[in-house]
Amino acid sequence: MSATYTFDVFTSLDGHASYGPPGDWGGYWGKQGPEFLDHRLAAYDGEQRMIFGATTFSLFAQMIGADAGDEGRDPWIDRMLTLPTTVVSSTLRGPLDWPRATVASGDAVDVVRRMKEESDVPMRSHGSLSMNRALMAAGLVDRLQITVFPVVAGQTGDEPIFAGAADFDLELLETRTLDGRTQELTYRPTLHSWPTP
Repeated sequence: MSATYTFDVFTSLDGHASYGPPGDWGGYWGKQGPEFLDHRLAAYDGEQRMIFGATTFSLFAQMIGADAGDEGRDPWIDRMLTLPTTVVSSTLRGPLDWPRATVASGDAVDVVRRMKEESDVPMRSHGSLSMNRALMAAGLVDRLQITVFPVVAGQTGDEPIFAGAADFDLELLETRTLDGRTQELTYRPTLHSWPTP
């Protein structure tokens, strides 16, 4: 048994997972379209388990959690909220304000490795950058799904996705253009092996 693990992340063309002051681009950098939203909804269909680190989970719970209200919330987020969810954290304690969420204490590499061995239910993590960089370095990420929005956030971009990450070779598995402007790229990452001197 070995579940497939997908690291799913949104980015600007220049590699930022989010933006900060002075700009407020709006969600998805204001570039979402109907094809993108339909595709996101389909990606969260079927049996799967969400995996979050504590920081990302806390941000999501504040923005979109069960009690945050659903006014204007995109349907794929509602679907994500219904999926079984594991939050890897040494600081958070349950119960969590998120349907079907549990806390797994310990190192993320150990937790995810054990989960992959014990189940064949696919796992998906949206965001959780530092956790997923560690999981990639440990060889536990099977699919790296990057959605590239058509913006350069040179002045406002923060949270570089791969800052401090190891070196990886990427095998391109799939590409998709959504709404004629947004690119979804899916890779199989492999830790780059440098020749020994």
